[in-house]
Amino acid sequence: MYLSRVPVNPLSHAFRRDYSDVHDMHRTLMARFPEAPQDVPAREHQRLLWRLEGQGRELVMYVQSREHPNWGSLPEGYLGGRALVRSLQPVLSAVTDKAEFNFRLTANPTRSVLPPPNGQKRPRGTRRPIHDPELQVQWLIRQGERHGFALLESSTGDPDVVALPRHPVVGYKEAPPNGSGRSRLKITVSSVTFDGRLRVTDPEAFRAALQSGIGRAKAYGCGLLSLAPARRVG
Repeated sequence: MYLSRVPVNPLSHAFRRDYSDVHDMHRTLMARFPEAPQDVPAREHQRLLWRLEGQGRELVMYVQSREHPNWGSLPEGYLGGRALVRSLQPVLSAVTDKAEFNFRLTANPTRSVLPPPNGQKRPRGTRRPIHDPELQVQWLIRQGERHGFALLESSTGDPDVVALPRHPVVGYKEAPPNGSGRSRLKITVSSVTFDGRLRVTDPEAFRAALQSGIGRAKAYGCGLLSLAPARRVG
């Protein structure tokens, strides 16, 4: 596994296209890697996760992948500096039982909303974004129970984490063909960035989450969990 730090040029026409259409961003990133084997979903094979940080002219893309990327093949002018790639193995090796880390995670917290009863035995729910910060933290706590970590407590006894909302991103992809021809399906992703401290409770499950990501919308800038040596947040 590899983690790349990719400075991008916000004045690049190709980057502005991707910035306005998160599906195009996903395709641009996937094109930096060898093709996946037949009948294997490309993103899942590559375990591609990414996150865009910064503002104005200081934008950086963090990209995690199974294989080493070829950032030199990006469109001319896309890079805003030298792309750095390092192995994720030292981070994975540092994951031990009860190890503590500072973390950052941009995620897409959602909940399932059931439709009104219509006589079906098992009505399917619709995924809706969670906007309330307290409920977002509760969502993250549940993710920790599934993925082998627990949030540490602050001096007040509350979870030592802050949840910062991000502007929703949109994208467009081909919808399944119908009788009237092809159409484009709009994608809207609401996300939040969590910064805080955690303790590992199940190293195997936690390593799997580091490599595969957490939550939904992983193709669209969500799910990448970044770690640093633990220190108190505020």
